[in-house]
Amino acid sequence: MDFNFPAIMVSAVFITGIIWATDAMLWAPKRRAAAGALSEQTTGTAGNQSESLSEAKEKLLKEPVLVEYARSLFPVILAVLVLRSFLVEPFRIPSGSMMPTLLVGDFILVNKFAYGVRLPVMNSKIISIGEPERGDVMVFRYPKNPSIDYIKRVIGLPGDKVAYYNKQVFINGVPAKQEGQESYQGVGSGVSMSGAKLRVEHLLGVDHNILIDEGRGTIEGEFTVPEGQYFVMGDNRDNSNDSRYWGFVPEENLVGKAFMIWMNWDSKASGIAWDRIGSSIN
Repeated sequence: MDFNFPAIMVSAVFITGIIWATDAMLWAPKRRAAAGALSEQTTGTAGNQSESLSEAKEKLLKEPVLVEYARSLFPVILAVLVLRSFLVEPFRIPSGSMMPTLLVGDFILVNKFAYGVRLPVMNSKIISIGEPERGDVMVFRYPKNPSIDYIKRVIGLPGDKVAYYNKQVFINGVPAKQEGQESYQGVGSGVSMSGAKLRVEHLLGVDHNILIDEGRGTIEGEFTVPEGQYFVMGDNRDNSNDSRYWGFVPEENLVGKAFMIWMNWDSKASGIAWDRIGSSIN
């Protein structure tokens, strides 16, 4: 089952806020009034009777457990919602489609405002800040199932003509040159890619690593990117479900730009890969 975390957070903020506000406006004044009336009864009394009345006053002023939890949780949930919706959101890499740039088990941070400020749940842009650039590693909602987040590299911008033939990208007729024939040595969940060719792709000014499996076929063709949409590919070129197979990414599906690996944990490897922590994503 897929959980819509932003919707859950918005609902939690709304519920805890309503409970806290209702208490502040309705229930708390009644408690204070009842405690005030009781205080008048304590005047002139002494000893055990006065102590009993003071204890009763404290009980009257005490917040109900539900209100206490709502008051405590509201600012925390609100802060998390604002952080995840407008600033930075964490994601975990579940597959090897972005190898060697990103590995299975990488925990990454995504800049949520790089492509504009969007409302949570509705995902509508309210402030335009920037647009994806060629070479960005981008998180987006999968067009075929928007409840799933995908991560790929931006290859084609609106209006570009992208072609893919013989394991090479062409953008508006210009080839993205590749260098290197080193054999890749995978670890953990990525060991199946051992033996693939590790190359550097010069993506019209953006250099990044890719993997090429020369013995595996892939889809080829030419694609014209419509306005307001993007053509994306995985760096593991022969093991990636991307725009070559299902089309383009609409602007309204954008989530943010991946910029850092903050943790890596692959149960099939040796555990934490300390050398990846804090690495920037290029």
